[in-house]
Amino acid sequence: MKEHNVPWLHAILNKHRSTGHGPEFLTPDAVKNAERLHKALPTYQPTPLVRLDGLAKMLNVRAVYVKDESKRFGLNAFKGLGGLYALTKVVCRELGLDPEKIVFSDLQKPELHEKLQSMVFVTATDGNHGKGIAWAADQLGCETHVYMPKGSSELRAEAIRGIGRKSNVRILDVGYDDAVRYAAEMAEKNGWFLVQDTSWDGYEEVPLWIVQGYTTMAAEAAEQIKADGVERPTHVFLQAGVGAMSGGVLGYLANRYEDNRPFFGIVEPETVACIYRSAEVADGAPHAATGSGETIMAGLNCGEPCGITWPILRDFADAYYTCPDFVAAYGMRLLGAPCAGDPQVISGESGAATTGFFGVAAGKPEYAELRREMGLDENSVVLLFSTEGDTDPVHYNKIVHEGLFAMPD
Repeated sequence: MKEHNVPWLHAILNKHRSTGHGPEFLTPDAVKNAERLHKALPTYQPTPLVRLDGLAKMLNVRAVYVKDESKRFGLNAFKGLGGLYALTKVVCRELGLDPEKIVFSDLQKPELHEKLQSMVFVTATDGNHGKGIAWAADQLGCETHVYMPKGSSELRAEAIRGIGRKSNVRILDVGYDDAVRYAAEMAEKNGWFLVQDTSWDGYEEVPLWIVQGYTTMAAEAAEQIKADGVERPTHVFLQAGVGAMSGGVLGYLANRYEDNRPFFGIVEPETVACIYRSAEVADGAPHAATGSGETIMAGLNCGEPCGITWPILRDFADAYYTCPDFVAAYGMRLLGAPCAGDPQVISGESGAATTGFFGVAAGKPEYAELRREMGLDENSVVLLFSTEGDTDPVHYNKIVHEGLFAMPD
């Protein structure tokens, strides 16, 4: 591993990236059932892939594409993809149904109602995952218990309560990783079904389904780029909390583009970067983050890597990066107040982290060496995922319109 410590950004380049096959559970064939289930929903529409030509010109690259997940299922975030698929698989497992043939509407039939009423789901969340679980469970009439870590926005908690008639939401006085442990304890104690978007020894099946569910947005993006006349992106930057989304999307795209893979960069908050820390230790194992754990990027405020996806990020990512909060805020402003001619993308603190990182890395002269090492130049086609919209509208307005967390001079 080669590490750079330059103003604002920190980088570790992975000199041992695998050129072998990607993860088997994330091949296009392995995840086709998740995509099939999503497309069968009456509310399904591919989310927009926004091309930002003005930003590309400003940053001297060929093209910039942003996948706008604020439009996903009316949830203002991508998380419903994984939650819906995993919850459907859990129900099928418990009721003896064939998940390869079932569609979600089949589970809403009256003859299953009584059986479903006895199923209670539980999870821990920074906001978006819990909202997705509550939304999916509500459509089946199931009760959910959602636990949030200390410091969570009450607006995010209210959004979860508002989407599910039987959604019970509590903000705990512990951090995210302890909230996950608490949810697991409550599931064990009460016989509830844990639907958690991270894994550990003995709990791998459900998070694997969640990760597979996330790949629908990657498949959509690949098709949308191709339809725009571009065969593939050259660079993909993915934000990471526990690494479930970034590992899932990276694994899928590594398989899809196996013969000519893009450069994959993983971006985290500098104060809570468990993937970066794991790469830094470089012993092949996952490691908990060090640092204060305080960040505006609530969806990325996770201290322990997902066991399922860490090996993917370890073996197939090209580089790992951290950035301060004001870089994510810069990304929100780049998208929310775009260059002339570019469409607006409403992106929250976690959703805009990679746009902010890319804007700084590509736009400032002090990062010329980083650009050379990632092969970023005038021929580059950059793919970014805005994973959430303005999930905290008050904070969004303060950042985008009032200049909170402005870039230092």
